[in-house]
Amino acid sequence: MSTPNTTVLTENRGDVLVITLNRPEARNAVDADVAHGIAAAVDELDSDPQLRVGVLTGSAGTFSAGMDLKAAARGESPSVDGRGFAGLTEFDNAKPLVAAVEGFAMGGGFELALACDLVVASAGARFALPEVKRGLIAGGGGAIRLPKRIPHHLALELLLTGRAIGADRAAELGLVNRVTSDGGALDAALELAAELSANAPLALAAVKQVVRHSDRLAEPEAFTAQRGEIRRLHESADFAEGVRAFTEKRAPKWTGR
Repeated sequence: MSTPNTTVLTENRGDVLVITLNRPEARNAVDADVAHGIAAAVDELDSDPQLRVGVLTGSAGTFSAGMDLKAAARGESPSVDGRGFAGLTEFDNAKPLVAAVEGFAMGGGFELALACDLVVASAGARFALPEVKRGLIAGGGGAIRLPKRIPHHLALELLLTGRAIGADRAAELGLVNRVTSDGGALDAALELAAELSANAPLALAAVKQVVRHSDRLAEPEAFTAQRGEIRRLHESADFAEGVRAFTEKRAPKWTGR
């Protein structure tokens, strides 16, 4: 199904929600409509108990060229209050998101990929944070997240030069989980999403929370927060089901409770 906003499309594929940026005439650049469309799609993912994982991609062989500068010049905001650029980069969504990147992931497009939990890229994908070439900085999470994902000096090289890198180099740096042939990113992302969705949904959400705690809290506080997550999991029906399924040598039937 699709959201009312046709610049962002959603499609249920079993328990996976595919979210597609759909402005091919603008290389899927983010304007106000796209930002609010992504926010609505992520809300759909988090609120539907039948959905386990989201896949974020772009139409017509391009992930996203980033912020729509023409729309910004008209006074449009590419951000959503409380959620950041594209309605995602400052939002703590509950369920895993996999980016499926074909073509360009430039500026805010790269930042959207960084906001996802896993990244699949085609061989021809290109990643860059070129904001310094325009008198700006990568303010949608690029300058904050990139130095946490790759070594400090390599992150600064990309941020200070604005240079683009290909999918193979991004994989070498640890920014990409899998590299596929051109045109194959979405299928590979769906395969990865299926592997994730076979696991307990509450545990998947808890992993995301613990990783966030480790990013934002001192280690002792992060361990305290983790204990809370583990306690809630121990009390869940899914944990009991996981133990039963293991002892009975069968696949578990998760309920998300």
